[in-house]
Amino acid sequence: MKSLCGVLVAIMLSSIVTANGWAQSGTLTGCTGDCDGDGAVTIDEVLKGVNIALGLAPLHECSAFDCNSDGQVTVDCLVKAINAALNGCTPAQIQTFEHIVVIVQENRTPDTLFQGLCNAPFGSRSSCSTSPTSSQYNIQTGNWLDKHSPGGTLQPTAVPLANTYDLSHAHSAFVAMCDPQTLPPALMPVCTMDGAGGIACSPADQCPPTPQFKFVDNSTGVLNPYLALATQYGWANYMFQTNQGPSFPAHQFLFGGTSAPSAADDAAGIFASENMVAGATVAGCIAKMTTTVRLITPGGDQSQRIYPCFEHSTMPDVLPALSWRYYAPSAGSIWTAPNAIQHICQSSGPGGRCVGQDWVENVDLTPAHVLRDIAGCNLRSLSWVIPTGQNSDHAGANDGGGPSWVASIVNAIGDRTGCDNNAGYWKNTAILITWDDWGGWYDHEPPPILAGDQGDYQYGFRVPLIVVSAYTPEAYINNTPHDFGSILRFIQHNFGVREGALNFADARAKSDLTEFFDLTQLPRAFQDIAAPKDLAFFLNDIRPATDPDDQ
Repeated sequence: MKSLCGVLVAIMLSSIVTANGWAQSGTLTGCTGDCDGDGAVTIDEVLKGVNIALGLAPLHECSAFDCNSDGQVTVDCLVKAINAALNGCTPAQIQTFEHIVVIVQENRTPDTLFQGLCNAPFGSRSSCSTSPTSSQYNIQTGNWLDKHSPGGTLQPTAVPLANTYDLSHAHSAFVAMCDPQTLPPALMPVCTMDGAGGIACSPADQCPPTPQFKFVDNSTGVLNPYLALATQYGWANYMFQTNQGPSFPAHQFLFGGTSAPSAADDAAGIFASENMVAGATVAGCIAKMTTTVRLITPGGDQSQRIYPCFEHSTMPDVLPALSWRYYAPSAGSIWTAPNAIQHICQSSGPGGRCVGQDWVENVDLTPAHVLRDIAGCNLRSLSWVIPTGQNSDHAGANDGGGPSWVASIVNAIGDRTGCDNNAGYWKNTAILITWDDWGGWYDHEPPPILAGDQGDYQYGFRVPLIVVSAYTPEAYINNTPHDFGSILRFIQHNFGVREGALNFADARAKSDLTEFFDLTQLPRAFQDIAAPKDLAFFLNDIRPATDPDDQ
């Protein structure tokens, strides 16, 4: 075996090339070359790695050889695999997570919400760069592009998190801010990112000059829970919302991988692109018969409308053996994604109620019940957590409670030590915190645009993503591009389902977030995230819940 390894090393040193296929991380176990995830590397697996390195096989046949998560099989990766074959794999602390919690906040970009990463006590000016290294945050602190300003740039100023105006985040607002230009040689549209000044603001009497070019003021420490989470755990420099528009389609992508009415529509590049037409307040299969949502077709046409009740597979359909829960503030909200899936909702009729068994058993219309379920050792395998409007970060609708709300969930999981046979939730739960769309706010990073029919609505602008677990290295910064499909791929990967199983955004994504975790490291001890409002506040909050988004 040693002589064979010597031959393999010689081949590797002489002929290593960039691997074909998608840039993906390896297995969660952290054992380079363990293609089948059985905790061992065989000679056949080493040979497969050599073939991938030589370009004779695609990387997706064994992404465990991509030890650097850069889309390549390097000499170093192959040597690691040979060492694992000779000496055994480093045992993982856990093989997979028992629980995944997806927390979805509202309408912010990294540039506008996370300026605090570039200032004391969480960072410094050198901590941030628009050309970041692996130890820098991709945040632009000044000279924001604005084609409407003299000189083409302006300096941002601060507004409260609970500000009193809102910005359009319709597809037309995406087009305005993107200000696309078609450039040779590929003749693909490229966002110049200088058009945010053309995004509408309302109500007019509350809109300051250049309302799109504001960052959230943290002089009171309101954002400290977010900043603590970002610096203590994992941060994604290049997380893009999948869709180029507002909340209703964004949540469809987060729950089912597409906002298309059907699988055939998704394949054809036809998507629900907006919230309900004419401000209808109830969405999905229980909307009034007259309610419609716009479709976008290849070429960007949005003249078609459809009743907002769709039929296609969603994440629970490809994970049928797992328990799941979707926490949201109301049945008809544009944020309550299951209400638009006919086989889940099973509506009693337009203007009626969702009465399907999956809906009744798995959709909880009190967001704070996630805290109750954690305390009662009843956390499901997979949870989506949607806040009330007060805690959503939505401009013009929140009261500043969002950072504390998110911290209360993380703290509840970290402090609940008696669940799962006294193992506790902290050691077997992954928490993904993201925002559903950019909200009309400035961000400097142009999104990648997909080719062909899919490119007329994918991808959208950056949104924050924070990854929290006992196996996420402190202050980890990731420079791989991700989108909502990456979240779905991670869920599939973790629970043993083929990545891309929905054949929607999950199949189009090129990452699966596994590089945020090293399951071979000892679990980190949990430390509470300090926040102005604690778990008891949210459990005892008797204010009527509002929907997070009304446009």
